Amino acid sequence: MRSKLLALTLLVTACAEATPPPSPPPAPVPPPAATLPTAETRGAAPPASATPPPAPAPPAVQRAPFGKVDGKDIWLFTLTNQHGLRVKVTSFGATVTAVEVPDRNGKLADIVLGYEDAESYATGGVFLGATIGRVANRIRNAKFKLDGKEYAVAANDKPHHLHGGPSGWSKRVWEATPAETPLGPALKLSYVSKDGEEGYPGTVTATTTYTLTQNDELKVEMEAVTDRATLVNMAHHSYWNLGGVGAGAITDHELTLFSDAYTPGDPVVPTGAVKPVKGTPFDFTAKKLVGLDLAKTGGKPVGYDHNFVVRGEPNGLRPVARLRDPKSGRVLTLEANQPGVQVYTGNYLDGSIHAKGTSYAQYGALCLETQKYPNAINVPAWREQAILKPGDTYRHVMVHRFSVE
Repeated sequence: MRSKLLALTLLVTACAEATPPPSPPPAPVPPPAATLPTAETRGAAPPASATPPPAPAPPAVQRAPFGKVDGKDIWLFTLTNQHGLRVKVTSFGATVTAVEVPDRNGKLADIVLGYEDAESYATGGVFLGATIGRVANRIRNAKFKLDGKEYAVAANDKPHHLHGGPSGWSKRVWEATPAETPLGPALKLSYVSKDGEEGYPGTVTATTTYTLTQNDELKVEMEAVTDRATLVNMAHHSYWNLGGVGAGAITDHELTLFSDAYTPGDPVVPTGAVKPVKGTPFDFTAKKLVGLDLAKTGGKPVGYDHNFVVRGEPNGLRPVARLRDPKSGRVLTLEANQPGVQVYTGNYLDGSIHAKGTSYAQYGALCLETQKYPNAINVPAWREQAILKPGDTYRHVMVHRFSVE
């Protein structure tokens, strides 16, 4: 018995010696010291896990207040395509206020003249970027006959009628409806011109739709219908300077016109004559500097303000013009479905308009106004161009394509 007790004692002692004593608790670890930014880390982005999610992309058409005219709110709409090109349009006059496109180095610039608020468009008199109607350009002596009746309209370019009169469609508030289309962001503007407005017969419902396509085009589509025979000849009146607003005169731009003839006036209203451009200052069948023959055009003031006959089917969509600024590399090509195009070199600009941080000087921009022939209603061979009858639809399409070289 004593031997068993001794064996058990020895076994317990051996186990106690094999078990190590417990370790003391670890000393507390101090928190890490704050780290100051270094030259390498100062301004660096936070870790990916701390970066907030990106904000949702803005809509392709944005709306902002643009002032008031006659107590009515006027809006400014900005269309942006996937390449970052921007076109701004106001509901006053269905007017383009800005077109921002890149140069050969990718730098954006606004390439159309414009004002910075609706009130300036309401009081301004040179139709910057406007939708012109009912009748663009001039009507001789502000008179015409239609269905056996003679009509008198405002002689706002004495003694002639110009661009629909002093309160034409460029001075009206249009209803605007933005949309995103398969081609790109768009803005449809609508206006109802009542019977007798500016002296014209019939109630006309007109629309102008601007689409900034994903192919870097500004597409302009105009339509009109009437309840009574009337005149309609709408036009778009942007003043282009491909170097950018304030970049100087457009006399060093290269212009090509797809036109072999023009309609001379006496001095500005066409007489009905059609003359070839070959051998004249009006020959742009091959690219030519706008200023090369400008002084030979005559007129007071001197410059181009002439209607050219566009080559091809008069109502088919076809090339009209190509304009290039050698300095910036910007190129504008224009297609349209109208018989003529008015080339106007800003002859009446005189520096008195101040906007967008500059003054708009003579020859500071150029207009390419596709249209029916000016004074068509008073020229027997042309008069049907200008007449819109009930049941018919006036359609005018322009495609402005932007690129660089």
